Amino acid sequence: MAIYDTFKNRTDQALPKLAPAEIKRIQRFGKLVCFQDGEQLFEAGISYFGMYVVLKGAICISRHDGLGNESIITEHGPGEFAGEISQLAGAPTLVNGHAIGQVEALTLSIESLRALIIAEAELGERIVRAFIIRRVEQIENKDGGLVLVAAPGHPSMHALQGWLNSNGLPHRVLDPREDEQARALCEHYQPQTQDWPLVVCPNGDVKRNPSIVTLGRCLGTLPELSPDDIWDVIVVGAGPAGLATAVYAASEGLSVLVLETRAYGGQAAASARIENYLGFPTGISGGALAGRAFVQSQKFGVKMAIPAPAGRLLCDTYPLQVEMCGSLTLLQGRTVVLSCGARYRRPSLANLRQFEGKGVYYWASPLEAGLCGSEEVILVGGGNSAGQAAVYLSTHSAKVHMLIRKDSLASTMSSYLIERIAATPNIELHTESEIVALEGSDEEGLQQVRVRDNRSRLETDYDICRVFLFIGADPNTGWLGDCGVEVDDKGFILTGYDVPGACATSGRAGLETSVPGVFAIGDVRANSTKRVAAAVGEGAAVVSQIHGFLASRR
Repeated sequence: MAIYDTFKNRTDQALPKLAPAEIKRIQRFGKLVCFQDGEQLFEAGISYFGMYVVLKGAICISRHDGLGNESIITEHGPGEFAGEISQLAGAPTLVNGHAIGQVEALTLSIESLRALIIAEAELGERIVRAFIIRRVEQIENKDGGLVLVAAPGHPSMHALQGWLNSNGLPHRVLDPREDEQARALCEHYQPQTQDWPLVVCPNGDVKRNPSIVTLGRCLGTLPELSPDDIWDVIVVGAGPAGLATAVYAASEGLSVLVLETRAYGGQAAASARIENYLGFPTGISGGALAGRAFVQSQKFGVKMAIPAPAGRLLCDTYPLQVEMCGSLTLLQGRTVVLSCGARYRRPSLANLRQFEGKGVYYWASPLEAGLCGSEEVILVGGGNSAGQAAVYLSTHSAKVHMLIRKDSLASTMSSYLIERIAATPNIELHTESEIVALEGSDEEGLQQVRVRDNRSRLETDYDICRVFLFIGADPNTGWLGDCGVEVDDKGFILTGYDVPGACATSGRAGLETSVPGVFAIGDVRANSTKRVAAAVGEGAAVVSQIHGFLASRR
């Protein structure tokens, strides 16, 4: 039995053994099945299941990719169970499972697994923890899941890897110049310039230069959604506010669909460390917080669709209807919660888009930090997110040049971050400064940055290849025009008494928009507090208002 480092360090949590009494409690959620020696129980990229609990024999779990590579991860003997986050999320498994000897097992469907986790709290905690650690092991060892084939530095690779990393999806990258399997794949498919990168799905399907929508279909993060289903709540946006709504609404028995454009956690997931969130005295990374909230939502049966950007909101019929971009499918919801956040603001630089993903970035995750090496980088922005990113990047780069237009950080950043930046020797703050030009090429990416000191008007060229932009965001509300949701002069959604004509006797809930049954929470809402804790609070508070609206409709 081969057990990798993640399992070695946390074996009791990753591979727990259930007591006979615990197995007896699970029996009412599953059914008995039998398999012959060597028989396949589930197949990577194809099989959907909830969990198998081994009663007799063993199940061999092996890592598998679409190129046919397979390696043993572990074996589950009597009292152990097979499954990981894919099963809880209702996505196809990323591993293979074969019977060793005559196997008897309890099999649980996805719905039965969720019912077990909720009904048996202590047992459910152990199962969920094991699922999470097993996913971590898959990500760390990179021998299964999706395979991306391209030469290093290909411009499309950063976007694909960023999406996969943000959603906690295992993958590996092969260079056809160095890897024999990748070279053979390229010889077979003969990719042209527009076909790179090649991507191999776990089930063996090969995609040419796929979009993240194609990857979502491939990995099961973007399920087929029926226009006939009527959801109690459709949440648009899976940032902290949207995830909170999903968790609280689903835990109270409402059916919930979440549509997310890129990755769960939104912009907060890119924060290297959130230090002022209640209950985490040493701080928590945005990715860790988002990952826990995502798993929590799956535990309560939330249907998550990623990437699934909303294209239109139609309010002239009831139930309300949401149309996804690129699809004619109209999804029906008794209520809609808008937590669609904001889009990253871009400075007015002529060739900015040319370098996005090739030297210009809007967040600072480990993927971007890993590109910095021992180079100097530039970070633009003076808010808390910018401060957190600067401190994080200072541990991965030789120097961080921090540019702000104001004469100090005092009015835009928390004092603890200002003090930390001042105490970090390789962060240099440039006040009243801005980028005025970017230089480079499509092949090499960003090569040089010109910075202007607005006091002296002096311009300086820096041989810098990485620029991080944290200059705020604009509300993502342009797609609401067909519904008539009222917004303020900056595009933020008006709610409650802020809606024109609303009064204390109107019956409008505090987070309800000008359209009955449509609510707005988080950063996209006018006059909201732009903090993670505030967003989570609004996400929880809106659920009681949803109940009130649904009761009035009944």
